Amino acid sequence: MEILGVPVDLFLQSLVSGILMGGIFALFGVGFSMTWGVMRIINISYATFGVLAAYLALWLLTALGLDPILSLIFILPAFFLLGIFLHRFLLRYVVKSKTLEVANLILTFGMAIILENLMLLIWKPDARLITTPYSSKAFFIGEIVIPYPLVAGFCLATAGVLLIHFFLTRTHIGKAVRATWQEPEGSLLMGINPGRVSMLTFGLSMVFAGAGGVSMALIYSFYPSVHHSWLIFLFLIAITGGVGNIFGAAGAGLLIGLITGVTGAFLPFEWVNVLMFGLLVFVLLIRPYGIFNSVV
Repeated sequence: MEILGVPVDLFLQSLVSGILMGGIFALFGVGFSMTWGVMRIINISYATFGVLAAYLALWLLTALGLDPILSLIFILPAFFLLGIFLHRFLLRYVVKSKTLEVANLILTFGMAIILENLMLLIWKPDARLITTPYSSKAFFIGEIVIPYPLVAGFCLATAGVLLIHFFLTRTHIGKAVRATWQEPEGSLLMGINPGRVSMLTFGLSMVFAGAGGVSMALIYSFYPSVHHSWLIFLFLIAITGGVGNIFGAAGAGLLIGLITGVTGAFLPFEWVNVLMFGLLVFVLLIRPYGIFNSVV
């Protein structure tokens, strides 16, 4: 039995793989969307820090034998502190700029270039791949093959999205973040410090950059300049899901993963990016604020 000339088993395999990949895209995109929504900062360097996290996970694996998922115990707190440091000494001055959009693009683009060249200096331009004892393992549901790395990345994504949703809706600090995004002037009247909210938001976004980068490295090879390709997906997720919308970013990540997985079964790989940008244009024309309402 076939669907549009493609065997059903292959179609179902592409569907499942697309959903699992979409979860990883969602995890990676949440922090990018949140920074854009709360701070009005489009962090061009976000994907570059994801690549850095992938290299750190690879280094911990080769040097200490630490599993990439377990290495997040060390990487994520370090990335949170790095985000606080960058906000304290760089980004807080940009936020005060009268030309915020231009200033933040120039600053974060510069950060991306500097970090990319540092990674080139340390790790060279060769493509790397994280290989673990379970990298080549999978389990089967009928004829459908489900690789362990995809499952690990999807579970990590699910946990990350649920935790940030709990933080934003059930804690006082999280509610302050939402208030700053939804009603900036009203939040000031309530005594919320926008500087501290911005600093916390950027720190959390770096946590998601680290988790997303390691998850991407479980399924894709990576190299210092791969952040350019990853950044395209981040823009698609943020715009399609609605800037600042956590579940919107998650839904957009799943949608993009599905499109990437399923179309790969019907069309040559070169057409996948064409369809991605077609989706972006369609959303901008029909729903310029994203498929979902633009709220955290």
